[in-house]
Amino acid sequence: MPRLLERFGLGRPELRAWALYDWANSAWVLTIQTAVFPIYYKTVTAADLPEGVALQRYAWISAGALALIAIAAPVLGALADFAGVRKRMLGVFLAIGAVATASLFFVQQGDWLMAALIFGVANIGAQGAFVFYDSLLGHVARPDEVDRVSTSGYAIGYFGSAILLALQLAWIQFPGTFGLPSGEGLSPSDATLPARLAFLSVALWWIAFSIPLFRRVPEPPRRIEPDEAPNQNPVRVALVRLAETFRGLRSFRHAFLMLLAFVIYNDGIGTIIRMSALYATELEISMGAVTIAFLASQVVGVPFAFLFGGLAGRMGPKRAILLGLAVYVGVTVYAFLLDSAIEFFVLAMVVAMVQGGTQALSRSLFTSLVPRHRTGEFFGFFGVTDKIGGALGTFLFGTTVAVTGSVRGGVLTVLVFFLAGIALLTRVDVEAGRKVARAAEEGLIPVD
Repeated sequence: MPRLLERFGLGRPELRAWALYDWANSAWVLTIQTAVFPIYYKTVTAADLPEGVALQRYAWISAGALALIAIAAPVLGALADFAGVRKRMLGVFLAIGAVATASLFFVQQGDWLMAALIFGVANIGAQGAFVFYDSLLGHVARPDEVDRVSTSGYAIGYFGSAILLALQLAWIQFPGTFGLPSGEGLSPSDATLPARLAFLSVALWWIAFSIPLFRRVPEPPRRIEPDEAPNQNPVRVALVRLAETFRGLRSFRHAFLMLLAFVIYNDGIGTIIRMSALYATELEISMGAVTIAFLASQVVGVPFAFLFGGLAGRMGPKRAILLGLAVYVGVTVYAFLLDSAIEFFVLAMVVAMVQGGTQALSRSLFTSLVPRHRTGEFFGFFGVTDKIGGALGTFLFGTTVAVTGSVRGGVLTVLVFFLAGIALLTRVDVEAGRKVARAAEEGLIPVD
């Protein structure tokens, strides 16, 4: 077992504790963002809205929540670096997200506005926590470990979220077996109780499996720059650092190119994740078929996330990401044409093969291109690109549906982002970028 853990980049306790947060938070991504809540929102809370309007509003509210965290992430990241509070900031956003997720238990038929607002707050908590979680990667893992550790985190996340979703589907489909109300003539509250318990279970799961990170992963050391004083106002220092980092991005040309590429191609990935369930239901694919497809995709995603870690070791992370993006181009065309549950199932399996690996290697590649003592603020920018991308993608998807009246038209907006992202990523010189980042760590070049 120790040798196997070492092979997957999880040989030390702090590495396993860090990766376990993916197990904790991926349950939120799968149940709330991807599989159960979007369908619950459309069929229960927004059931009285005209056809297509539920999807438009869901897309726009998701975009608004992502835009808010995108604005705040860089400042909070710089503040966390100066004050040495990355884990504390992670805990704050985790608490916001978990409480909001648990509150979805009280959302019932017709409460579409309440559901949307609570979902927006939960989104802010989850995405904000990811900024600080990602920024810890370069501190727990050595440079030669980051690709394997990052992909292993995604693989563990797939596995953990699949376990919880399987349990949720069991009590949703067979509520009587679990002592829940079942049969004909149920009140709306009793009929939706299994799904609402699924939302509550995500909050509890998220909190419980985050505990190892707070216990085992050390807070990265606080580093004060020569022109700073320990007793300075941390918010002011954060703003100054943010301005310096923004100006200093020109010294990290390849990290900047990676950011631009990521904001574009992750726009496509994020839109697929957020809108796939609603897209399927608009095509009249049953909720049962959609959730089974998502569950199967989580299982398929586990070995393929590990596989991408191995591919990165052989061909490098950049080429492995490009391979995943090429598959996404084909996926987008296929999604535009599909019209059956079987085709949706095939689509979900192909996405599962590349999704975790592509996103995990994007995280680890960016980690290697920036100085480790400024990871909080750099990952604040990384978080901005992630959230802006997701906000732009979902907003354009919803707007295209509103203008054209066709959910298929929204799919075509995704293709452009993948092609443009590929074009930018090919210009990133990984070795040159890593040399500049290591030189900045040693004080040989200024960050600003």
